[in-house]
Amino acid sequence: MSLSRNILLWASESPWMRKNVPSWAFVKSAVKKFMPGEKVEDALNAAQLFQTETISTIFTKLGENITDLSEGLVVLDHYLKLIDQIAERNLDIELSLKLTQLGFDLSFDETYERFKAITKKVKEKLGNVIWIDMEGSSYTQKTIEFYKKINSEYENVGLCLQAYLYSTEKDLDDLLSVNPHIRLVKGAYKESHDIAFPKKKNVDHSFFEISKKMMTAAKEKNIRVAFGTHDEDLIYAIIQESKYLGIPKNKIEFQMLYGIKSNFQNELVKLGYKLKVLISYGDFWYPWYMRRLAERPSNVWFVLKNILKH
Repeated sequence: MSLSRNILLWASESPWMRKNVPSWAFVKSAVKKFMPGEKVEDALNAAQLFQTETISTIFTKLGENITDLSEGLVVLDHYLKLIDQIAERNLDIELSLKLTQLGFDLSFDETYERFKAITKKVKEKLGNVIWIDMEGSSYTQKTIEFYKKINSEYENVGLCLQAYLYSTEKDLDDLLSVNPHIRLVKGAYKESHDIAFPKKKNVDHSFFEISKKMMTAAKEKNIRVAFGTHDEDLIYAIIQESKYLGIPKNKIEFQMLYGIKSNFQNELVKLGYKLKVLISYGDFWYPWYMRRLAERPSNVWFVLKNILKH
């Protein structure tokens, strides 16, 4: 893992930086590269524009690791109201959220009931999938067990897996028995070399090998697979493999972040592949933002340009 990535991931977890950096004007300016705004209305307006270009979106309200269960009730209320707003505007938007935002650190059962309420309303009003974001490795197995439980009641739930963990291929093999919807990402948390690949080339290899398994499963089962990456080499390799396996384009889906490689996103759509843009919003953006920089340290230059302007 590069020094710059290590520093950025350390910064994402620093309490002092979490408290102070979000108030710095130049950082607020730089973060606009990755999100249309802090307000839900900003996200809805952006989604409406994407929809005119036949691109659908996924929404995440930023936040994690609440310390009081009452905070999770506020999050629950937000998502229930958001579902109504999406339905009223007839927008093609899915939801994705972290379980710790609902109280996963405090109560498995309470988190389950809250997530279940959101899932039920998504199914009834939107008729699409709600995604569970994967957090740090200490949550991986607990989150998988949570997913299996909710999947036994609702089929419209997807789970994120992280290619940089050694255990992910085995976890996928286990999950395939429950016909899951899976989004594969590289992984954006600081992890020990004991449990995660330390080098990019190894993470890329893991991502591609797991992708092949996912595509084979999608061909054989009625499951949805999505690849969350901006790595063009990996994307083209996945496309090539899908052709070799004889998988139609409508079974191959890419998910990419708002503001990153927009031209390439449009190119994938023109080629006939499914694309969803992940739109984040909310004022708790600092740790998420630092992890985005760590995924692509070259993005730091964008921030530095904003510093120089000021």
